[in-house]
Amino acid sequence: MKSPDIIILPPNRVWRTYPGGKFLDRLEDKSNPADSHFPEDWIASTTFAVNMGREEFKTEGLSHIEFNGNIEPLKKIMEIFPSEILGEEHFKKYGPNTQFLLKFLDSAIRLHIQAHPTISFSQKYLNSSSGKTEAYVILGTRDEVKNPYIYLGFQHSIGREDFKIAIENQDIEKILSCFEKIPVKSGDVFIVPGGLPHAIGEGVFMIEIMEPTDFAVRLEFEQGGYVLPDQARFMGRSIDFAMDMIDFRSISIEEIKKKYFCMPRVFDEQSGGSESILIDNLHTTCFSVHKINVQSSFEKKADTFYAGVVTGGSGSILSGTNIHNAHTGDKFLIPYNAEKIEYMSNSTMEIILAFPPK
Repeated sequence: MKSPDIIILPPNRVWRTYPGGKFLDRLEDKSNPADSHFPEDWIASTTFAVNMGREEFKTEGLSHIEFNGNIEPLKKIMEIFPSEILGEEHFKKYGPNTQFLLKFLDSAIRLHIQAHPTISFSQKYLNSSSGKTEAYVILGTRDEVKNPYIYLGFQHSIGREDFKIAIENQDIEKILSCFEKIPVKSGDVFIVPGGLPHAIGEGVFMIEIMEPTDFAVRLEFEQGGYVLPDQARFMGRSIDFAMDMIDFRSISIEEIKKKYFCMPRVFDEQSGGSESILIDNLHTTCFSVHKINVQSSFEKKADTFYAGVVTGGSGSILSGTNIHNAHTGDKFLIPYNAEKIEYMSNSTMEIILAFPPK
């Protein structure tokens, strides 16, 4: 058997507690695009989804690919070709895992106010070496949403005890009074460190990259008509567990933009395109994110595997002697042993790349 030269990734829609996904239906050319409880597409995923009540779907979250005429979990192919796909050093440290989780996310409603653990919190309380620092690359917003936004950090913290009481009483007005809406638009990039309370607003379409876990405490128990089961609110633990996870500092919107808004930096410029850094070790050591803009042809060499998402335009991807046509919404994984990849377009093509920790 020969390892794949490029791994094309089919849709991998994952059930969530909130509705959305109409735009993902359009990308998949479904005849009647509609919002549902499948608002996310997990890309090159080696992470299991945690969905209480759906335990029978034992591989939910894991990406599957076509290989030798069969549909197989991506993790299994990585186990067969660990050095070729992941690289020997990465495989020795992390096993058959990308060590990041990449998603399309298309929200129809505002998500629950929530928080995720830091690495140190996960090590102490969750027996995990990964927390859930994440990053957002905003791709667009729905036309009917006039002022798209996210919540990120407390602008008006009321302190742990008062916030705990508000959660226990589900005093949504008081909970939301801790936040100001932070406007977002296509092209914005944010880093969201573990511990920072946050929520994505309605009508936001984005790429999300994070540490490879599905850890979250949710501080609202009902959104969009769906009531979270008790065990799904605080990861099966107490409210004090959730409070211990949260950063209660007040942070102004100006500080949020200064600390967590990420400006692109040109990494490589060629005659037929350019590559920019969106997220790197200035922001987190957990993953990195780049963007390639192709005008005609761009050659990419990397010292690691990476996942790619075509976020605009169309073109083709040349890997060895194989040419793969690429359109907006297409997803792929470039293995470690790929010597070089050439991205080509007769018009323009934009691609977001996600890399594992160094």
